[in-house]
Amino acid sequence: MVKAKLRRDAMAILRAALGAVEAGNAVRTAWRSAASAIKLKDYDRVFLIAAGKAAVEMAAAVEELLGKNLSGGIVVTKHGHATRKLARCDVHQAGHPVPDEAGLGAVRKIEKLLRELNARDLLIVALSGGASALLSAPVPEITLRDKQRATELLLRAGANIRELNAVRKHLSTLKGGRFAALAYPATILTLVLSDVIGDPLDVIASGPTAPDPTTFADALAVLRQFDLLERVPARVRAYLQNGKPETPKNGDVIFTNVHNTLVGSNRQALDAARRKGVELGYRTLALAATLEGEARDLGRMHGAIVREIAETGNPIKAPACLLSGGEPTVTVRGAGKGGRAQELALGAAMALEGVPNCLVLSVGTDGSDGPTDAAGAWIDGRAIAVGRSRGVEVSEHLSRNDAYGFLDAIGCLVKTGPTGTNVMDLTICLAR
Repeated sequence: MVKAKLRRDAMAILRAALGAVEAGNAVRTAWRSAASAIKLKDYDRVFLIAAGKAAVEMAAAVEELLGKNLSGGIVVTKHGHATRKLARCDVHQAGHPVPDEAGLGAVRKIEKLLRELNARDLLIVALSGGASALLSAPVPEITLRDKQRATELLLRAGANIRELNAVRKHLSTLKGGRFAALAYPATILTLVLSDVIGDPLDVIASGPTAPDPTTFADALAVLRQFDLLERVPARVRAYLQNGKPETPKNGDVIFTNVHNTLVGSNRQALDAARRKGVELGYRTLALAATLEGEARDLGRMHGAIVREIAETGNPIKAPACLLSGGEPTVTVRGAGKGGRAQELALGAAMALEGVPNCLVLSVGTDGSDGPTDAAGAWIDGRAIAVGRSRGVEVSEHLSRNDAYGFLDAIGCLVKTGPTGTNVMDLTICLAR
């Protein structure tokens, strides 16, 4: 349906963006400056703990860099993202975005290792998107099912990552700096691949090795904001209302030997995409790496801008490449199947209806958009008409959050498989 030239160019731009933030490459590039704060000869043992959708790739790079100096490690990644074997680390696969028993079992092994560390040990921590769900052991006062239910309610309500993590940090044994507390007095070097707007270290992966500026009161305020305080399990509500013990704050002695380093972000992916767009002959404009809001509304916005480019040459003339990054949210109203990138694409389709020679490609950079096998989707001005010819309507599918069903019917899903990175979402708009 979408013209082949536009499809090829959009995928070339996407590959350039993903290559720039591939987790292993990000670790290798950042290692020299990140490791400058420490000297391996000062430690008796070196361990690695990696968590997130790109954990295996990050761990493989650390193994390559340290060789026999690495004493061992534990890696936790999403089911299906263990794409290679590791020589010195045990790999566990667990549930995301809702935590599961496999993740709980992996965390118990991590907690045991952390408690055994001493001042002569160095711990390297590699974090990427998804680590919050994967490092999800509940505090003793609640059950895993309690935490699963609270997480599900917040996700369905459209809570953003800051709001979600303010709650999760106060229900977890490792989040919000509690990981660093267990590892103290060992030295910690944390390598962070950001999947959060603005790259705040206390929010990425729920900040296991960073001071937590949020409080129990903040967590309760989030639940009230989404009218969930009376809907979360009673044990969750009681624990948050009790309000202690609080998560570690800035200035706590446990952070004395902690070094947190950002190794990759959405902005780096956008920069690489912009360069590739220029190379392919497009006038290229990167809007922002900080877009958030309802996915379908952001889709309409992108579609409207592309329509404006096609019809008036503003804000840039064709051939044009418009780029953005960020983390949209989806307020779940129906029981359909999809993800935020797919829902953004449907929003764009509504704004682009009837406009020729244009394309909008929206993907999750980790290769999995929501609980589906698609990374995202591409769309053009003919999408709605093609859908009608095949018996599917955009408005009906949006009403039940079934972007996948519509996009599958018209052949516009993009399936990359695990990409080895996770820096939120990318949207690539082309007009010729």
